[in-house]
Amino acid sequence: MPTEQRLENVKPELAVTRPSPPAPRPSPPAPRPPTPPAPWSAAWLAPWLLLGTCMVLVPCVLRQQGRAWWCACGRPALWEGSVWSSHCSQHFLDPYSFSHLLHGVMFFLAFAWVAPRLPLIGRFALAVCLESGWEVLENTRFIIERYREGTMALGYEGDSILNSLGDIGCCALGFLVAGRLGTRWSLLLILGVELAMLLWIRDNLTLNVIMLICPNDAIRQWQMVH
Repeated sequence: MPTEQRLENVKPELAVTRPSPPAPRPSPPAPRPPTPPAPWSAAWLAPWLLLGTCMVLVPCVLRQQGRAWWCACGRPALWEGSVWSSHCSQHFLDPYSFSHLLHGVMFFLAFAWVAPRLPLIGRFALAVCLESGWEVLENTRFIIERYREGTMALGYEGDSILNSLGDIGCCALGFLVAGRLGTRWSLLLILGVELAMLLWIRDNLTLNVIMLICPNDAIRQWQMVH
């Protein structure tokens, strides 16, 4: 048999036995967002019932604690800009409302990390519930005295009920804002608000926590300059 003919007979056999390249591995599926609960289901109703319960219970508990509905001046206002005025924490909003806005931003980030599968409305309801609990705790005699002894709030006598509701509303707004901004811009918002409040009123959420837990005389003296 001629050499060319033998090579032609061998080549097809070699082509058949040549191993094929391995198939590419499929990429893992992207995580799916939590499915919102069906309207009027138990999972849909529970967060709304929790929100409604908070909005009813908080004013009742604060009133039971002796808190006034609004400022003793008898003229409730939307905004009080001075932290040194006796009207601070007595009207609907004041400079510390921005700290409560940050509460909501931080709640959003925390729940997105620890409970990513929980529907958004459920996380929102938990944030409002936690903020409501803090408003009740903040207006107990123990915390009021702690503020008076350890922070710049020397004449603090507790929040009015109107102001507490404003604080809860600011927390809810902060949660919704963080949901629109995402993690990176939410962190920048926290930093920006903290710096702005430090320059504006020499107080912010960070200093408030520090002075409440571990008062520092040097910080307090610096804050008293106005």
